[in-house]
Amino acid sequence: MSGFGTNKMRMIFFAIIDLAMSSYSEDQCSWRGSGLSQQPGSVEQISLHCSEGTLDWLYPQGALRLTLSPRLPFTAVGPGGSSSGLITACVKPSEQFHGAQLYLERDGVLELLVGDQLGNSLPPRVRCFSRLPGEKVALFLQATPHQDISRRISSFRYELRGDWTARLSVDSNEISSEAACRPCNNTEILMAVCTSDFVVRGNILAVEDDADLRAAVIKVSATRVFRQKYALFTGASRLTRSGEIRTLLQCGVRPGPGSFLFTGRVHFGEAWLGCAPRYKDFQRAYTMAKEAQQIPCELAVD
Repeated sequence: MSGFGTNKMRMIFFAIIDLAMSSYSEDQCSWRGSGLSQQPGSVEQISLHCSEGTLDWLYPQGALRLTLSPRLPFTAVGPGGSSSGLITACVKPSEQFHGAQLYLERDGVLELLVGDQLGNSLPPRVRCFSRLPGEKVALFLQATPHQDISRRISSFRYELRGDWTARLSVDSNEISSEAACRPCNNTEILMAVCTSDFVVRGNILAVEDDADLRAAVIKVSATRVFRQKYALFTGASRLTRSGEIRTLLQCGVRPGPGSFLFTGRVHFGEAWLGCAPRYKDFQRAYTMAKEAQQIPCELAVD
């Protein structure tokens, strides 16, 4: 058999395997499917019900319409402690996002979030959007025409949070840098201690700018890890842990002396800064609130 025939048979074999794998995961958090199973011009309806997951569309043809309906806790709040019913979603396309364009569908109007990255050397950015209670929002993937679809895969990760604050939404155009970068007040600090994915005392070793991410990367030496959702701050011993925290580039964070209490959220596996008071200021606010019996949760402070 010629090399061309062998490659063609191999492509058909893998296409059949991909078709067999086209299904929801058991927890309905992720979806993997193939456009080869769709009729030309058809739109496949998908609904996922988790706060995070992935979508992998192999050999895109036609279109997909994805509805995200996470079962978030009724009291889901952000670091500010409010609960308005607002849900913020972020999508992170894979670096090889080929064969389709991703749109936000809001009340029947389409807004381009991610274009076909074929031939684009720059990595696609994380895109975020918010949904108000009662607002009809979906993600719409439209396949782009290609003669050769054998290497086209459109994949992305998604995350949703109840009332996610602007501090975590790098691509949010609705929030000014002034609002995103302002210091937290005492109420926000105490609530952040209770609701954040990580709570760490430490010192700033260095700050590096990442122009591609439009973020500042804060290098932190952690002297005490009160809580962390994932292994963000690691080291050989309890006193030598280190890690990285990201924040908006326009906030102008600079290295400086002193001990801080870092709080924030995990965003696609990376730590993003929420409230970060000096530790002595946090101690003062915590002590005052505890004496007034107004602390939202207990923390074993020094």
